[in-house]
Amino acid sequence: MMRISSIINGEEYIDETRESLEVKNPYNQEVVAKMTLAKVEDLHRAIDVSFSTFHDTMKEMPAHKRADILRKAADLLEERENDFAQIISREAGKPIKFSRGEVQRSVQVLRFASEQAKDINGEVIPMDAAIGGQGRLGFTKRMPLGVVAAITPFNFPLNLSLHKLAPAIAAGNTIVFKPAEKTPVSAYMLVKLFHEAGLPVGALNLVLGLGEELGDPLVEHDKVHKVTFTGSLPVGRRIREKAGFKKVTLELGSNSPNILFEDADVKEVVTDLVKGAFAFSGQVCISAQRVYVHHSLFESFLAEYKSQTEDLTIGDPLEEGTDFGPMITEEAAERAKTWIDDAVKNGAKIETGGDQKGTLLTPTIMTNVKSDMKIIAEEVFAPIVSIIPFETEEEVVKAANDSIYGLQAGVFTKDINRAFRVADRIEMGGVWINEISTYRQDNHPYGGVKQSGIGREGVKYAIEDMTEIKFYGVKLN
Repeated sequence: MMRISSIINGEEYIDETRESLEVKNPYNQEVVAKMTLAKVEDLHRAIDVSFSTFHDTMKEMPAHKRADILRKAADLLEERENDFAQIISREAGKPIKFSRGEVQRSVQVLRFASEQAKDINGEVIPMDAAIGGQGRLGFTKRMPLGVVAAITPFNFPLNLSLHKLAPAIAAGNTIVFKPAEKTPVSAYMLVKLFHEAGLPVGALNLVLGLGEELGDPLVEHDKVHKVTFTGSLPVGRRIREKAGFKKVTLELGSNSPNILFEDADVKEVVTDLVKGAFAFSGQVCISAQRVYVHHSLFESFLAEYKSQTEDLTIGDPLEEGTDFGPMITEEAAERAKTWIDDAVKNGAKIETGGDQKGTLLTPTIMTNVKSDMKIIAEEVFAPIVSIIPFETEEEVVKAANDSIYGLQAGVFTKDINRAFRVADRIEMGGVWINEISTYRQDNHPYGGVKQSGIGREGVKYAIEDMTEIKFYGVKLN
């Protein structure tokens, strides 16, 4: 069994007398690691180290060196794909083929960041555009902010962490890294990998502990210049309240709609939508939670969707053939089961699934749902999908927008005019045409509107949020 702890200024804080937490495999409850919990004074030290390292080292580090570190980290991660994939499957319960895909995407994030580190630039301002501005030169530079607090979730413990760490390093910032306490092992391995790649030890400080104890002190600290968080809406709201004048990026919840018009190819779409709803047991922010199907396709779509869902292989995440595994905790599975039961009491129908035992909740398809049911109105973050018939474009756009969330959607049609018309009208941060809502690349802007969050990720766009524009003006003789 591994013993892991916080890493501050390159030093591990292992102390047998300190309180610790067992990290367990959600599938079989085997102990993966024992994590020493950080105290608030450890957090303060991590922030102080990050602050001094920014001013002494990272602020002055040339772009080519930051790029080299990120490229080396990508190479090392690629070499250790299997080690990281195994850990993700063990600590998160993610099927190994999806864990492997997460590592591969994470390598891409590092390579995108390495390339972007050498392309952070400002612009020349035409000063003579203003009356009296002639004889003056103006230009801007993008400057690193300082200390970035990165607070990350359990569902993509490597990839979503790197969407915060890699852009921060590319921009020349330093980081206090607080990963989810349920999946700290991959974070611990990642920090050690960065040090091996040549990142100065004080530039990335790992603090392992409980969010309820460390969250507020981290977000409120005067030496923290930006907070970037992926997680739940209630926590995001609290961070927004506590952060004050700091820059904040919040990637929060969603109940993503996917719309199939009458000309959609059912056979082509169903397979992707099954994956989009049930990959990692639905514990994905942009999981296909609401699927609106034109009434002319509804029966055939539902039959094929149900058939393919029931063909999923449920089992041990470490087995290569497993399609579907456990939820992160038994409490999470029980919560989702109560939402299913509540919907059924109010008239919804379970087409398949709905059984819960321990951390496993079987893939669940619901019909006859109403817009005020939790499985529709809120983020289920569980393997539950609702299939909903519609008749008109106006009706389905209104239904898709009837939500506090607006992260990402999918629209399926062969009519290009309708595709863009609907995409324009849907209130989302991103819309895919003829692709599921769950699809995400690591180089496009990703983020929501309404209560799905603030700001954008995707390496280039995250760097913009992790830098400040500084103006330089010169009066020429």
